[in-house]
This record gives sequence, C-alpha cells and structure tokens, in this order.
Amino acid sequence: MTVDPRAALDRLVAALEAHYNAVATRRGDDDPAVDDAYDVLADAYEVYEDALATQFGEVTPFYLAEDLDEDDEDEDEDAEDLDDDFDFEDELADVDDTDAEPVATEPARQ
Repeated sequence: MTVDPRAALDRLVAALEAHYNAVATRRGDDDPAVDDAYDVLADAYEVYEDALATQFGEVTPFYLAEDLDEDDEDEDEDAEDLDDDFDFEDELADVDDTDAEPVATEPARQ
C-alpha cells in the first residue's frame, strides 16, 4: 500500500509538534512520554521518507540515529573481515628469499 506523501508529511509535522510538547513538559530524565514521542517521530519520518521516495524518487537529507549506528557496525564488521582474511604468517611463508635479487644501495652521505 502506497502512502500519500502529503498525508505522511502532515503526520510528520504533527509528530514533531508532539515530540516538542513532550520534551517541553518532561517530568524527569526517564519520562516515558518523551520516549514514546521519539518513537512516533522516528516512525513518521520513515513513512514520509518512503512515501517521498516511492512517489517522487526523492529523499530527505536526514538520517535516523539507528541508521548511523548500523552503518558504523557494518564498517566495523567489514574491517574485522579484512583482518580475518589476511594471515601475515602465511604471507611471510610464501616469500622465497632464494629468488630475491640483491638490491644495490648507495653509501650513506655524511
């Protein structure tokens, strides 16, 4: 089911206002109303982004914090995979010193 981008935008604006109101009237550091408003805002943003992309082939310049965390995790996993693929000892064992040609060096200048 395709969501109308205009309706999704209206929902996003309402979610932004609700989030602001929850933050402005916060009742402590762990106020569940703020957490709930955050979740509704994130969901409204994703629906708007998807509707915009589906209808117009466009996106916004924003990213959710979750998306950024997932990208960081992917990069960390890629780096670990590279480390796992490279075995320094195997690489050294493949080097055959008997085939190496001597390298001429210049005397050190004083």
